Amino acid sequence: MFLDFPDSFFELIAQPDARVSNYRFTSQEVKQLAFRLDGLFLPLDNLENLPFYLVEVQFQKDEDLYYRLFSELFLYLRQYKPLSPWQIVVIYPSREIEREHPQQFADFLSLARVKRIYLDELPNDETPSLAIALIKLVTESESQAVNSAKILIKQAQREVSDRLVQRNVIDLIETIIIYKLPQKSREEIEAMLELQDLKQTRFYQEAFGDGIERGIEQGIEQGIEQGIEQGIEQGIEQGINLQKLKTIPLLQDLGLTPQQISERLDLNLETVLNYLTQQQQ
Repeated sequence: MFLDFPDSFFELIAQPDARVSNYRFTSQEVKQLAFRLDGLFLPLDNLENLPFYLVEVQFQKDEDLYYRLFSELFLYLRQYKPLSPWQIVVIYPSREIEREHPQQFADFLSLARVKRIYLDELPNDETPSLAIALIKLVTESESQAVNSAKILIKQAQREVSDRLVQRNVIDLIETIIIYKLPQKSREEIEAMLELQDLKQTRFYQEAFGDGIERGIEQGIEQGIEQGIEQGIEQGIEQGINLQKLKTIPLLQDLGLTPQQISERLDLNLETVLNYLTQQQQ
C-alpha cells in the first residue's frame, strides 16, 4: 500500500503536507545478521535534514516485536550512519495486539521519535481522505467493509487522476475485501463491489495496458543481453503479474500462509515462496 500510495503513510502520521516526492519507499539489507528492513521511507540524497521513517505494520501479536525493531534500528544506524534523524512508526489494528514490555522499552516508547498508531482509534471523520479511509478499510468489520469499499472505489475514481495509480488503488481495495470474505469467490466479490462494468471501461483497460508497457520496458532492459524477444516476453509476464506480487507482503502481514496466498492470487506456490525469500535476503 505504501509503495503504490505513499500519501497514505504521511496522512496517517499527521504529516499530510510532507512532500511525498522528497521520499522513496524502499527496503535495505543490514549485513551483519542478513536481515532486510522492508518498510523504509528514505529522504532523497540532498534532503538529509528530513527524517527517515522505519515503518512496521503489525496485525498479529508478537512478543519479540520491540526487541527486534530496536535492534534492527541500531544495527542499521551503525552500518549506514545516515545523516537524517530517525523516526519509528508502528501501526496496529488495535491496542490489544501490542506487546509493550515496559520494563525494557518504556523509555524508548515515550520518545517523540517513536509513534504508535492504532487504526481503530483514528478519528471517525464524515469525509475522511482517501488515504486514511483506505488504511482503515483493513480493520473494518465484514458487515461494514463491502459498503465502505464501494464508497472508496467511487472516491478513488473522483480523486485519483493517474489511471494506473487509480487502478492499483481499486485492485488493492478488492484484494482487502477478498481476504475479509474468504468464503466468497473473486467473481462474487466483483459483483458485490460492482466492479464488472468498471473493469470493462476504456480507462481501466488502458491502465492495465500501462502496467504491461512498464513491464515490457523493464523486461527489455533486463533482456538486452538475452535477446529482445525474450525480454519482451519477460516484460509482458512481469506486467501481468506485477500487481499480484505487490500484494504478497500485505497478505502475509494479514496472517495468510504461502499456500493460501498462492491459491487466492492464482500463483504457483513456488513463485510465492521465491518472492518471499527474495524479500528476506
